[in-house]
Amino acid sequence: MDLSYLTPERIQQFIQSALVEDIGEGDHSTLASVPADLKKQARLLVKGEGIIAGVQLAEHIFSAVDEQLSLDVAIADGSSVQFGDVALVVTGKAQSILSAERLVLNCMQRMSGIATYTHQLQSLINHTKAKLLDTRKTTPNFRLPEKWAVAIGGGQNHRYALYDMVMLKDNHIDYAGGIQQAVSQTHQYLQDKNLKLEIEVETRNLVEVQQALEVGGIDVIMLDNMTPEQMKEAVDIIGNRAKTEASGNINETTIVEVAECGVDYISVGALTHSVKSLDMSLKAIQ
Repeated sequence: MDLSYLTPERIQQFIQSALVEDIGEGDHSTLASVPADLKKQARLLVKGEGIIAGVQLAEHIFSAVDEQLSLDVAIADGSSVQFGDVALVVTGKAQSILSAERLVLNCMQRMSGIATYTHQLQSLINHTKAKLLDTRKTTPNFRLPEKWAVAIGGGQNHRYALYDMVMLKDNHIDYAGGIQQAVSQTHQYLQDKNLKLEIEVETRNLVEVQQALEVGGIDVIMLDNMTPEQMKEAVDIIGNRAKTEASGNINETTIVEVAECGVDYISVGALTHSVKSLDMSLKAIQ
């Protein structure tokens, strides 16, 4: 899986932006009430069941706040957890622990919710060849942790952003005047710009599937909001001329039937836009 977006620079950029949002000119509650030289410990408690994610990110956050903070990690990313588990213990300046607390919890709770749901859906289709994909339906400025969480949960990341793949969806096709025009113009654009990017085309029916095959030069054909019967027929028509991706209102009650249609990929926007966070808390050790 391509995790090239997880660069140290991007991780630090995310953390610094989040800390500016949360701390601003200063954590006055902590600065006012907690002695500057006080050293303490705190443990991160899991208050639910699922797949934990964000432990590595937590390490980066604590270090960004205070390099002198030390972590004893008990549970690694991708592990199953249950209520009462202690994921990690952080030791160091109490002021630093308190200033990092909320950002660590916000990231780990949401990432763990995403990883848990991703793991649940992927487990349902492990008997098929279909691979679970995320989408760009992410929280603004929080895409990096959300896509990271999908990977931790056992899913695969689709394109990270608009620049690393061409995806011609219904609006592109309608504005361009049809699939043939959209794809032909894309080929010319990529040639002119000397870009080597995969091309995916969304199709809404079997007629559009045939049109996509006729124009050629497409890596992935998306089967959007089709019935299982239509998807099976589309997979047969496409054969090995392109990869296939099912998309559109797919959830835990429908994903097995979709996967058994023979598609290569299933994209689920709900992985990142409709998950319930896994509850956690950071508790002081007296």
